[in-house]
Amino acid sequence: QVELVESGGGLVQPGGSLRLSCVASGRTADTAPMAWFRQAPGREREYVAAINWVGSNQYYADSVKGRFTISRDTVQNTVFLQMNSLKPEDTAVYYCAARSKRGVTMTADTYDYWGQGTQVTVSS
Repeated sequence: QVELVESGGGLVQPGGSLRLSCVASGRTADTAPMAWFRQAPGREREYVAAINWVGSNQYYADSVKGRFTISRDTVQNTVFLQMNSLKPEDTAVYYCAARSKRGVTMTADTYDYWGQGTQVTVSS
């Protein structure tokens, strides 16, 4: 079992930045591929970014490429999402997710553990 706790969401103006954190605890937390997803009101959950268990490979949705950076601290079992140049369309609840199997994917159904979510609102 892996427990995920996100933090760092909030209200930011367009063009601003936020850094989300996700602390993982429990068995195999330090070797799990992890990802960030987001869900806006009335829309399906959307893949944002993913990272492999050692943090050497990162993957991004086209909509955030060049603006967001995913990273992880394997000692503290924490995954970060640095979000720059934020746009109103980035407004959503952001979720951290972890897999119980090796291999990074972009599909929500393949992730076994989820955090409670943190709200990000981009508005002037």
